[in-house]
Amino acid sequence: MKEINQINNEPERKSRILLVDDEPGLRTAVKTFLEDEGFEIFIAVDGEDGWEKAQTVFPDLIISDIMMPRANGYALLEKIREDEKLGGTPVIFLTAKGMTLDRTEGYLAGVDDYISKPFDPDELAARVKNVINRQERLLKEAARFADIDVSKMARQITEIKSMLTDQNPTDSENKINIPSFTPREASVLQLVAEGLMNKEIARQLETSIRNVEKYVSRLFIKTETSSRTELVRYALENQLVK
Repeated sequence: MKEINQINNEPERKSRILLVDDEPGLRTAVKTFLEDEGFEIFIAVDGEDGWEKAQTVFPDLIISDIMMPRANGYALLEKIREDEKLGGTPVIFLTAKGMTLDRTEGYLAGVDDYISKPFDPDELAARVKNVINRQERLLKEAARFADIDVSKMARQITEIKSMLTDQNPTDSENKINIPSFTPREASVLQLVAEGLMNKEIARQLETSIRNVEKYVSRLFIKTETSSRTELVRYALENQLVK
C-alpha cells in the first residue's frame, strides 16, 4: 500500500516566489539563480505590477526592491499586510547598503528580512530558504494547535483570566513595544482569546483555515509568542482583547 501511495503521490509543490524589481538585469539574474535552487519564480516590474501579480499567484514569499516607479516597496508591503488573503505572506526587501532608515521603516511596516545590494547569491538563497522554512514551521505549529480540544483551551483561558483579575488596569499604560495589528489580525486575536479553533474562526470570518493559520502565525511573530496559550496570555496582559 505504501508503494502504491508513493506512486500516486503528486510531486512536491515548489515554493513560489514573487520577485518585484524595476531592473531587468537584476530580475533575470535572480530569477535564474533561484530557479536553479528549486523555486518557482514570478516577475513583477514595480509595486503596482507586484500587487496585481500577488493576487493571482499567492506566493509563499515576496522579494521586493524599495525604490521603484508607480508604487514603491513600502506601498506594496502596506497593501499586502492589509489584505485578508495575502496578509501573512513573508516579504524580503532589497535595499542599498547602509540604508538604516529604510530598514527601520520597513521593520515597523512589517517586512520580514532585508538583503543589501549588491548581495552574494548564496546568501540570498540562504535567507530565502530561512524565511520560507520559518513560515512553514509557524504554519505547522498553528495547525497543530488548531486540533486542540476546545474545552481544554477554554479552561486554560479561564485560568489565565483569573490570574490577571487583580492586575492594575493602569499597568497597560506602562507597556512598551506593543505591536500594531491589522483589523483582520485583531479579529483573529479576539477569537483566539475566546477559545475558538482555527476552523471555527475561519467560519466566523468567512475565510479559509489556511488564511487563519497564516494570521495566527503572524500574531506569533509580532507578539514573540510560540503557542496559542502564550498568545492569549499576552493579549490579556496587555488588554488587547475584550
